[in-house]
Amino acid sequence: MSRFDQAKMLMRVKKIQKELQKQIIVIEKGDGAVKVEITGEQKLKKVHIDPSYVDVTDIGQLERWIEDAVKEAIQESQRIAAEKMQPMMGALGNLGL
Repeated sequence: MSRFDQAKMLMRVKKIQKELQKQIIVIEKGDGAVKVEITGEQKLKKVHIDPSYVDVTDIGQLERWIEDAVKEAIQESQRIAAEKMQPMMGALGNLGL
């Protein structure tokens, strides 16, 4: 692979990283009780809790909704990143990586 091709690939990777920074994934749990926003780079943007759905006598349920929302958001961000990087994988293989 020539230096030109390597530079071109690096530019594409940086473009994908910028796209992932801008991508916002929103996951809701508990019929909207909990909403988690995360970027495509897996950076947590916001956690919103609707108090009208929260039963203060069952905080464990709220904790599970938050945990489930964060886990799902991370999985979705990983899936999106892998999908965007898939075309690059063949080229990286040519570099012996």
